[in-house]
Amino acid sequence: MLRPKIPHMPAPTGLVSPPAVVEPTTVVQQVPTTPVSAAQGPSRPTVQLTPGAVLALIGGGTAVVLVVGVVLVSMLLAVAITGVSVAICALVVRSLIRSETKRR
Repeated sequence: MLRPKIPHMPAPTGLVSPPAVVEPTTVVQQVPTTPVSAAQGPSRPTVQLTPGAVLALIGGGTAVVLVVGVVLVSMLLAVAITGVSVAICALVVRSLIRSETKRR
C-alpha cells in the first residue's frame, strides 16, 4: 500500500567527455615594496562597553538564568506530581485487589 519511492538514476547516454587535465603552475614569491613595521598589530575591531550596555548585559543574563530556572523547576515539579499520583493509584488498586480476595 505505502511503498517508498526510490529515485531512479538513468544510465548516461552518448559520449562522456574525459575530465579536464589540470597542470601545475609555478609559484613566484614577490618581495613587498613597502616595509612592514613590526609595531603594527592585527587590526581587530574593539568592543567598547558603556555603563548602560554593561547593565543591559547583566539584566539580560539574569533574565535568561531566571527563565531557564523556572522552566527546569516546573518540569521537575511535574515529574514529582506525576510520580506521586501514580503511587497513590497503585495503592488504591492494591487495596481494591486485597479487599476482593478477603471477601471470597
